[in-house]
Amino acid sequence: MAKQFGGKYSPDGTTASAAREAVVDQRKVNKAGAKANILFIPGVILAFLSLNEGAVGLLLGLGGAAVLSLAAWLTRDGIRAAKAYDLRKVARKPAMPRKIMGTVLTGIGIAIASYANDPDMISAILYGIAAGLLHTFAFGIDPLRDKRMEGIDTFQQDRVARVVDEAEARLASMQDHIASVGDRRLISRTEQFQAAARKMIRTVEEDPRDLTGARKFLGVYLMGARDAAAKFADLYKRNHDEAARADFESLLADLEQNFAARTDKMLLDDRSDMDIEIKVLRDRLQREGL
Repeated sequence: MAKQFGGKYSPDGTTASAAREAVVDQRKVNKAGAKANILFIPGVILAFLSLNEGAVGLLLGLGGAAVLSLAAWLTRDGIRAAKAYDLRKVARKPAMPRKIMGTVLTGIGIAIASYANDPDMISAILYGIAAGLLHTFAFGIDPLRDKRMEGIDTFQQDRVARVVDEAEARLASMQDHIASVGDRRLISRTEQFQAAARKMIRTVEEDPRDLTGARKFLGVYLMGARDAAAKFADLYKRNHDEAARADFESLLADLEQNFAARTDKMLLDDRSDMDIEIKVLRDRLQREGL
């Protein structure tokens, strides 16, 4: 009886599973950042408690609330960036250490809040240090070095990391535009295309030699998809044009099909290269009598 096998280079079954994995990975990134939303609560509470504290107390309270809110925002983005870094095989360290900055600002914000309640500078500083230490313990620090793969030169990996960063930024911008429409089916359809794009991204990360064939897709095509999403979202929010919606969904289908086809071709080329290496090695072993 014939038995079907699947795998990385299998033409059937892998695209859907890879797409699901890409969607799951992105949701892990979003979920990780969402957990930090609780950090916005102290700033809101401090602002309300300062309303009846006189002019100086009000200014200190509002200043502390602003600093705490900025710290929460930086921490949330830092957690998302760190999670995305962990999920990728090749990644550059974050350009801005957002979690570390969030730690520092949390300490400053708590120190301001403490001073507003009790004008004792030593106590305020101690509270700020304690808050910073607790923040670091709870959320950690940012990745401090680039993630690289062995056996691949630094220049190639830097090129891949740069292209991947730009591609992910375009996908995130595209998702934000479609999310503003508030249509769950459209959001899901966009995620489906983005999963195909992220499958290509993961393929390039695993073998940077594929970057040449994928660069137009991850650059020009994703830029066009992002711009199309922005224009569609603006138009659809104004008049719910169903014809425009159909055109946009058709564009997503075409893009998804082309991205998937190109990724499959890259995987087949990788398999061909591996087969050639195996054949050359076998021929050499035979010539040497091994």
